[in-house]
Amino acid sequence: MAQQGDENYLTTAEVARRLNVKPETIYAYVSRGQLTSVRARGRRGSLFAAGDVERLASRSVEHPGVVERIETQLSLLQDDELYYRGVSVRELVRSQTVESVAHLLWTGELQTTGLFAAPSESVELAQTAMGVAPRSARLTDQLRIAVATLGAADQLRFDLAPESVVHAAGRLVGVLVDALPGETGDGSLGARLWPKLSTRAPQPAVLDAALILLADHGLAVSTVAARVAASARANLYSVVSAGLGALDGHYHGAATTLAYQFLERALEDPMAALSDQLRSGEPVPGFGHRIYQGRDPRAEVLFELLAEEPVMEKVQAITGRLPSFPNSDLAIAAMMHAYGFRPDAGEALFAIARIVGWTAHALEEYAEPGLRFRALGIYTGPPVT
Repeated sequence: MAQQGDENYLTTAEVARRLNVKPETIYAYVSRGQLTSVRARGRRGSLFAAGDVERLASRSVEHPGVVERIETQLSLLQDDELYYRGVSVRELVRSQTVESVAHLLWTGELQTTGLFAAPSESVELAQTAMGVAPRSARLTDQLRIAVATLGAADQLRFDLAPESVVHAAGRLVGVLVDALPGETGDGSLGARLWPKLSTRAPQPAVLDAALILLADHGLAVSTVAARVAASARANLYSVVSAGLGALDGHYHGAATTLAYQFLERALEDPMAALSDQLRSGEPVPGFGHRIYQGRDPRAEVLFELLAEEPVMEKVQAITGRLPSFPNSDLAIAAMMHAYGFRPDAGEALFAIARIVGWTAHALEEYAEPGLRFRALGIYTGPPVT
């Protein structure tokens, strides 16, 4: 601890240890005016008044871990393109398997990996759990039940070492895919999943591409939910359950279903379906995006794979009448109609793919200080009596 005049000062490293944060967070505090740095003659680096640091520390006790921005090395959305750890998803779809892309997101290393394992006893357990659901249950409902059951059965689920989490995540995805109702295909993850979603001749390359494209997409609401759970050191199954819970909202995971239903009407009469939608005053499902400005690269990749399918004529007819651009929800809906997928397939596909991303974000969050998320609540209730 340094001293200037009558006041004690701390270095950046000392402040970071006192507040249990990274040095980068200290710089963020300075930029927001929460701390003031000074320079001492003859010393390198910034110094901070110990009293100011203690006042900030005391506020952190009452209101710990407020995080306004989350640093991540996983996904970059830039110039209407999507990258995983700096690699274009377009290139990954062309050259990598789903398992290899998952390994890239989980470990930072892009290498050939084997298929996700699916031990028979785990598959049977998941199928038994799914069988409890009513006949009306969607595939995502069955996935949530299976994840909770598999977590309860894993006695080592609280082992949060990176290699243990990676192993558990690969097994979880493999088991969930094989446990879904229907026959299990042979080969890639898309080939294994195909018979669960469609009775038509398999086109696994399209499903593999969709799984890669949907694996992660920055800090979507379900991903934030997963990271909050991970910050409390929830195990992988609980992290995935948190993500699945947020995904169930009609503003998030249900977007593919809304696009599917709209496109179903458009297959009969594109202009009538578009006219009815515009008249409703609601946005046209499957168009536009909050982040992308002129195109959704995920949609472009899938549309290229679907270029010879008749459904694309209807998609192009609608797209040509709107000022906005089609997004991945419409692309998934087009794929579903092209290959006769069951109506709830889009949400299940989204959920299975996003487990890969949630796992990657959990691994990042496990390396951060625990319990760092807490929103600032402003009390608006009746006055205290």
